[in-house]
Amino acid sequence: MTSHAPGALDLDKLFAARLHAARVRPYLATALFALHTVESRRVPTMAVDQYWRCYVSPGFVDRTPVEELAGVWVHEVSHLLRDHHARSDRFARQQGLTGPAERLRMNIAADCEINDDVFGDGLVRPEGAVRPQSLQLPDGELMEDYLRQFRLGPLTQSLSWLDCGSGADGLEREWDLGPDGAHGLSAQEQDAVRFRVAQGITGRPGSASRGWRRWADEAFHPPQPWRELLGAAVRSAASGSGAGEDYTYGRPARRSAGVPGAVLPSLRRRPPRVSVVIDTSGSVSDAELGSALLEVAAISRAVGGRRDLVNVVPCDAAARIVHPLCRGEGIPLLGGGGTDLRSGFTKALRAQHKPDVIVVLTDGQTPWPATRPSCRTVVGLFPRQHAGGSWDEDDPDYVPDTPPDWARVVEIGSAPRS
Repeated sequence: MTSHAPGALDLDKLFAARLHAARVRPYLATALFALHTVESRRVPTMAVDQYWRCYVSPGFVDRTPVEELAGVWVHEVSHLLRDHHARSDRFARQQGLTGPAERLRMNIAADCEINDDVFGDGLVRPEGAVRPQSLQLPDGELMEDYLRQFRLGPLTQSLSWLDCGSGADGLEREWDLGPDGAHGLSAQEQDAVRFRVAQGITGRPGSASRGWRRWADEAFHPPQPWRELLGAAVRSAASGSGAGEDYTYGRPARRSAGVPGAVLPSLRRRPPRVSVVIDTSGSVSDAELGSALLEVAAISRAVGGRRDLVNVVPCDAAARIVHPLCRGEGIPLLGGGGTDLRSGFTKALRAQHKPDVIVVLTDGQTPWPATRPSCRTVVGLFPRQHAGGSWDEDDPDYVPDTPPDWARVVEIGSAPRS
């Protein structure tokens, strides 16, 4: 390796580390070589901006072994591939969060999402890398999930130095070259890189971690207009009168003052519980079942990202086990027989925690409950192209009942109507 001027960035060492990262994570090679390196003495280690520039401290490169630098390369490009800057901005707007302290918390949460399974198998974990276990958090969750589970405090005091740049938390830095600076990638170029990486992951089954496989699945299913409609329908149902409401004696009602000797409970709002009934009958394709799992993740985001409040009920002619939504890829969608989603409604309503909203994902070829359930219902309909909108090999003239009037219906996969 050639020598470099004292105090200058050792590009030979830095690029050797990038090459090592590409060799042990070949599906990330396109993204790693898309990053443009910028020497900077203002960054603690390495940092990225949202335009795919990587700012590098010369001193950090000098004192860090090549194998660890390779891990930092992968870590930083992971922020960009997973769109952490835009996700941080959305979360900040939704939760009304402002200030550098909250952005540090977002950086830590994004690091937890990446670092739980990105290292090993030839890639060395960099010194000081944040892991969920160090914050007493579970592995395998998303940045948004982690943000709801911790605050800055004793466990994070040692992380005040952490700065992966605006590409990790969305807050522009003084050293950023900005949208008009040299060597930035356009939005279209960034999407092309993400698509190539997702192709590499899905084309090499078993070689990528669970977190990367989940990311690649979602990268191949970009947001659609009807997905926003489905999310809006769920949010509307969950925010309606009576949904997510319960009485508590923890804060007595004001009217207790008018009833001497009695303490009356007050009505408080809690996050809504959602049960998702997925049609797993033979008339629903494997592709649609895969899409259904993506919709479940979208539904959890529609009610604030609380996956612990979402249950999934696979159902064909009979309802299966009620599955808590921890990770979408862990839910077995068993079935393949006939269709009667009435048993799915029954199973959902008899769960230990009664839902405030039932979401049904189906092709519509099913009998429906004769009476309105005790909670709101949203139906996501997979499209059917057969004459009359349906088909039954035993009865070509069969036309299934349309969803009942008490259900809010969203057509999944349909183009928006003008």
